[in-house]
Amino acid sequence: DQLKRFNEMVQDLADNRINPEIKHLSNSAATLKNSAAHFDLVRTGISLYGLTPDLKSLGDSASLGLMPAMQLRAKLHLVKTVPANTPVGYGASAHTSKQTKLGIVAMGYADGIPRVAQGAGVFVNGARAPIIGRVSMDQFVVDLGADSTANSGDWVIIFGDGSRGEYTADDWGVASGSINYEIVTRIGPRVPRIYAPHVY
Repeated sequence: DQLKRFNEMVQDLADNRINPEIKHLSNSAATLKNSAAHFDLVRTGISLYGLTPDLKSLGDSASLGLMPAMQLRAKLHLVKTVPANTPVGYGASAHTSKQTKLGIVAMGYADGIPRVAQGAGVFVNGARAPIIGRVSMDQFVVDLGADSTANSGDWVIIFGDGSRGEYTADDWGVASGSINYEIVTRIGPRVPRIYAPHVY
């Protein structure tokens, strides 16, 4: 395996009186799960941002004791109650199954929201609201539910650390058939960045 070969190489160098100042092998996954591979330093990468480096083999961020450092928020541009069978999105790709309240989120694929995100959504006023229809360039629609108290101008959390029940970057990665790395690095330049200190 990689660690065995690395150790053999280090020994070969030592046998030839070559002692590298720094020996380094570990990425985020090895940093979290294999202390024998730490050597002189580690390269934490994605885990520095509180995200799992491998959802399938290591589990989600929370199970690794990581706390995601990034939250993506947007505002509800419009909230409207609609009847059952209302077409939603380009090409009427979805229809409401019953009377409900829909919200237009002011962010789209030009901002980094994956066009294909089956099963993702937003968190607003203490509840999850799934995407309905296609993600457009500048917006997407969520089904808030008939009893939602959400209003135009309310903030929604697209992804966060999951502590309140909101979707996470891990969730969005799964929903879009991708990984959390892509979700957090694809956020477009139109989205303002706010760097906030946080004390745990």
